[in-house]
Amino acid sequence: MTFKLATLIAQARGGRVIRTPFLDGDDIDRRLLNDPEVRHRIAGGFPDARRVVLTLHPAHIPEVDSGVTVYRVTPQEGGPAWDAQDFAVQLKRLGLDEAGLGDLREERGGFLIAATGKTAQQIADLTSLGGRDVDVEPVGESAGKGSKVREVVVPSMRVDVVGAKGFGVSRAYFQQGIDGGKVRLNGQPARASSEIREGDSLAADGLGRIDFKRVVNETRRGNYKVELDVHR
Repeated sequence: MTFKLATLIAQARGGRVIRTPFLDGDDIDRRLLNDPEVRHRIAGGFPDARRVVLTLHPAHIPEVDSGVTVYRVTPQEGGPAWDAQDFAVQLKRLGLDEAGLGDLREERGGFLIAATGKTAQQIADLTSLGGRDVDVEPVGESAGKGSKVREVVVPSMRVDVVGAKGFGVSRAYFQQGIDGGKVRLNGQPARASSEIREGDSLAADGLGRIDFKRVVNETRRGNYKVELDVHR
């Protein structure tokens, strides 16, 4: 992935808009994305998505869409209730390109599925699945609650400190997530003692993602005021 990503960045630097199919977010070396000539967007439809689409474009282009749409698929009454695994099996039987399918979540008697490209259109056109009628509704580019820029004061740049403060949970609770392998720093399993820096991304299953924007200033007491982009 490292060599391929470097190639894609070079193509974007040359003036092209590059978009990948869905891939494992942990495979993206985010350190390579700190290129002043290239902007990037990582989207999976959910704040804590495992499978994501990476879009790269030249810095002179201000913004591009994510290429990801989340659909709510609701099976009609009749037959046994499906869980997420049942729904995934039915989707697989359609022969859809798995590279065009992202994360799948259950929600209120239906399912949320992220999709891109031709696969997204195939999902949008569904009227039946597994012999049952289904309703399909586009949710948009994100099924999360959106993002919010926050300024918080922390005594250090440790992952456990910044993560707990950014998400608004106790440090002990966040530490449990780290110990359980549910927290990732730039796509890699995080350690509590690791330090987070400008441009880093911290993802926690069930909580969302924090993009570390900058250190605003250092307080008189030796703490740091930092600016975080918190996605839930």
